[in-house]
Amino acid sequence: MPNERKTENIVRDQLKKRGFYNDPNIEVEEQQSANPQIKKLLKQASKQGTGVGLPEFVIRSAKYPDLIIVIECKASPLFHRSPKLDKYSSYACDGALLYAANLSKSFDVIAIGVSGEKSAEIKINHFLHLKGQHQAVEFLGGKFLGIDDYYAAYVQSPEKFNEDYASLLKYSQELNKTLHGYKVKESQRSLLLSGILISLKNGAFTAGFSKHKNATQLASALVQTVVDEMSESDVPKDRIENLRHAFSFIKTHTLLSQDKIKFVDLIRDIDKHVNGFMKTHAYFDTIGQFYIEFLRYANNDKGLGIVLTPPHITELFVDLAEVNKNSVIWDNCCGTGGFLISAMKKMIADSEGDSEKVAQIKANQLFGIEYQDDIYALAVSNMILHGDGKSNVALGSCFDSGPTSGAVLPTVGLLNPPYTADSDDVEEIEFILNNLAALQPKGRCVAIIPISCVLASDGPGLALKERLMKDHTVEAVMSMPEDLFHNSKVGVITCTLVVTAHVPHPKNKKTWLGYWRSDGFVKLKARGRVDADGVWPGIRDSWLKAFQNREVDGVTSVMAELKPGDEWCAEAYLQTDYAAVDEAIYEQALRQYLAFQIAEGSA
Repeated sequence: MPNERKTENIVRDQLKKRGFYNDPNIEVEEQQSANPQIKKLLKQASKQGTGVGLPEFVIRSAKYPDLIIVIECKASPLFHRSPKLDKYSSYACDGALLYAANLSKSFDVIAIGVSGEKSAEIKINHFLHLKGQHQAVEFLGGKFLGIDDYYAAYVQSPEKFNEDYASLLKYSQELNKTLHGYKVKESQRSLLLSGILISLKNGAFTAGFSKHKNATQLASALVQTVVDEMSESDVPKDRIENLRHAFSFIKTHTLLSQDKIKFVDLIRDIDKHVNGFMKTHAYFDTIGQFYIEFLRYANNDKGLGIVLTPPHITELFVDLAEVNKNSVIWDNCCGTGGFLISAMKKMIADSEGDSEKVAQIKANQLFGIEYQDDIYALAVSNMILHGDGKSNVALGSCFDSGPTSGAVLPTVGLLNPPYTADSDDVEEIEFILNNLAALQPKGRCVAIIPISCVLASDGPGLALKERLMKDHTVEAVMSMPEDLFHNSKVGVITCTLVVTAHVPHPKNKKTWLGYWRSDGFVKLKARGRVDADGVWPGIRDSWLKAFQNREVDGVTSVMAELKPGDEWCAEAYLQTDYAAVDEAIYEQALRQYLAFQIAEGSA
């Protein structure tokens, strides 16, 4: 006869093995909870629909007070989980999810369903139910972990990131209003933010910033701390003065240098909301996201051709380029450093904890250059904030100098070049050619540019396409979502190019063309363009699989033999199902085409 006590004994032994019972910070309660808040939440969680719910195990840690682990057991593996997870009294996973649903009104919850009377047959499933969310998601694998590993997996989960990212975006709007009220210029707000974050890396500043006699002293101390931190990060001496000048406005700003209370409150607020996010979610272009928010209504970035790449696209490019721990990265128009940070994240993960390799990656395998001095200051700040031990971000034009990597040429180029606003601006493909020139033979370059660049059939645009194919191989071109840069208030329609360096495009070679118009992101009021439904990871994986295997389905992808004068986009080669085209679709297409012509100045 099935005996659930045997299952509970297995769970108890596993918890003991992982230190749950002998850690004074951890409280493991069985069949009940003495915590008044938990008791109240479980009052309506009976699996029969009446009375108080009684999970087999309820686990809390004083180190992680916002997280609860709840475990429900069943003796027979046949009663591990039901098809719809709604048989709460009969199945282990179903019951655990019922408890999690109630506890999630006040806590983030890891729900664990366990079944089986023998260790060899034991079944384990994990679910994550975040506070205030309507439902749980599958989480982790089928093994028990220690409390610290559970917490690390929880905070790094896509669901937790999306929740924290939404909070960060909300705070960026609040901070923007605050700085507007303080009369800080839009172009200076990101510099102020990055200066405060860099200063908070300094223990002496963090301990004593509120103790300065007045705001003037505090402002001077902050700027000097920024300079000191950059000097210690091996930023070349000739760049230090440029950076000191970029941050010097803090010392002369009317409010920041005169109102100590507001300045101290601002620093504390940024430490809580932004520094906290960055400590939890490392290797994310936080500075870039605030830059987008600060300049969203100023239009300064559009006028300069600056279009910052959304984080999910920088990470996609890193995967397209097959970046690993031995890659050497080059971004010849790096902006705030989004591509470099995403590459760093992937390279460090691939190092699997090898601290010497991580140090080498940060010091010698990430290179960028930025033309505008204020954006350069943000890029250097960003790299330092993410632990870059030797910032190899240069100030200047990529057409005057390349990566200073000594004997090792970059293997991967990643870029989103400035988009042309005037007829005398440098064409986007010129930046791609410049990036390719610095790469090793057979290196891979991934770039995002306006789709008009690859549609050119005459004039300078055609000449650039001819140069590209003469010296390099166009492996793939993907049409990107139309509203990709909605958060930057830029309406340009783009495509992604994947190019192999220094291998002339072979005659008769077919190029893979992808139709990547929908990434699942939606536009929400006050939040911009976000992955509200959590569908991006699945879409990303399907895109990468199709690209890596050069899959062709005639609907979202096709192979085509391209010449310089051809249209390099999937739309020109995919077969249209005219039976599916109705009047509404036709009208929408006409509106989109008219908008495109207006944007390109040809209407």
